[in-house]
Amino acid sequence: MTIDLINDMIPPLKVTDDAAKALVWMEELRLHALPVIQDKKFKGFLTEDMIIDQNNVDAKAGDFILKGENCFVYDYQHTYEAVKKATDFDFECVVVLNSEDEYLGVVVLSDALSIFSQSASIQSEGGVIVLSLNQVDYSLSEISRLIESNEGQVMGSSLNIDKNEPTKFRLTLKINKVDLTHIIATLERFGYKVVAKYQEVKSVSNEKERLDMLMRYLDA
Repeated sequence: MTIDLINDMIPPLKVTDDAAKALVWMEELRLHALPVIQDKKFKGFLTEDMIIDQNNVDAKAGDFILKGENCFVYDYQHTYEAVKKATDFDFECVVVLNSEDEYLGVVVLSDALSIFSQSASIQSEGGVIVLSLNQVDYSLSEISRLIESNEGQVMGSSLNIDKNEPTKFRLTLKINKVDLTHIIATLERFGYKVVAKYQEVKSVSNEKERLDMLMRYLDA
């Protein structure tokens, strides 16, 4: 989901922020546009070209005729939607909103495409398990031991703060077994909460199909 790819390092501009501040942020972040918000509502993007054309660094972000006010996706939508929206509007990032149309952050196009690239590089068939666990309970060695007790092996892992519960981690595990039933049962028996699982058979072919589907989706 798009909420999992939000880049917390990119702050939004407020309508009261001036163009000089916007230019400094754009240079630091190496972006050509930044989202502008007012009372948690997304108003549109302020671009570097807009500031240069107006030639007034004292102007407020809210004084500009902002662009891309529809360049957003909702937090529950698939990453494909974020990539397509960004490319449709020719922006480097897309805004993510919640169900109440409140601003949550942005997904950078390069980050989203990187996820697809990394996914395509995984060439062993198997499955993926996502765990939600308290930060104090995190022990990859213990979790790996439980998986290995079921003749499985952790091929890769990714650890992130759970955005819905900041005191918890989301641990994503790539496992070299297609049938995850016994591994999940063991993890749950030892108190681990499995929040998602994905079966991956013939991963190389599947990942190529996913990338092909993404390319077709973007061309639509």
